[in-house]
Amino acid sequence: MPHRPLRLGVNVDHVATVRNARGGRHPDPVRAARLAIEAGADGITAHLREDRRHIRDEDIVRLREELDRPLNFEMATTPEMLAIALRIAPHAACLVPEKREERTTEGGLDVASAAEALRPFIRKLKDAGIRVSLFIEPDARAIETAASVGADIVELHTGTWAEAVAAAASSAGHELERLRQGARWASELGLEVHAGHGLDFDTSETLATIPEFVEFNTGHFLVGEAIFVGLADSVGRVKAAMAAGRARAAAT
Repeated sequence: MPHRPLRLGVNVDHVATVRNARGGRHPDPVRAARLAIEAGADGITAHLREDRRHIRDEDIVRLREELDRPLNFEMATTPEMLAIALRIAPHAACLVPEKREERTTEGGLDVASAAEALRPFIRKLKDAGIRVSLFIEPDARAIETAASVGADIVELHTGTWAEAVAAAASSAGHELERLRQGARWASELGLEVHAGHGLDFDTSETLATIPEFVEFNTGHFLVGEAIFVGLADSVGRVKAAMAAGRARAAAT
């Protein structure tokens, strides 16, 4: 299939994590979002958790009002978050699983068991003009359910593969093939296909060789690298890695 342009969504959650460790206003995640956009980010992602451990309500409002790029609002499937999403009207809402005790999102949303509850939830978002993404594992049942409940997009959880790559585990090849197959299944069902969680420069370049992916969302690694090289350089390097992966695939 043709190799479509590949977008980068930069997650600014962990800029807010640093701010909240001490309190006050600095560093400002909205300023980080502006810098990321200047460096080539195509959109901004932010997760307003129920416990407000990093992004705060006022951050979401400012990200929506002050930026000229799409806002991808990550959210739990709760009445509170639905009300906030309908009020701020982000470009897209990505529905994710959420547990208070987790340090970060640990896996994909269990869409198969939650299908009946998800249908009306998704419908309310779509009726408000919000594109709906489901953060799921790259398996056939989850992907088929995502299509059946009305999602526009699936974001495939890349964390298991990224961890296997980092550990030089023998399972890395199998996990990459799961992502490759999952992206193909989702695209065949008419879903837009995104990827996210645990991506770095090398894994972004590898994943960019899979033509069905049209957007990557990454944040923790980029914010960590920014401590050493600056946010603009960090974002620029991941964009270059994505472009290199696309070019490599197009040449084969």
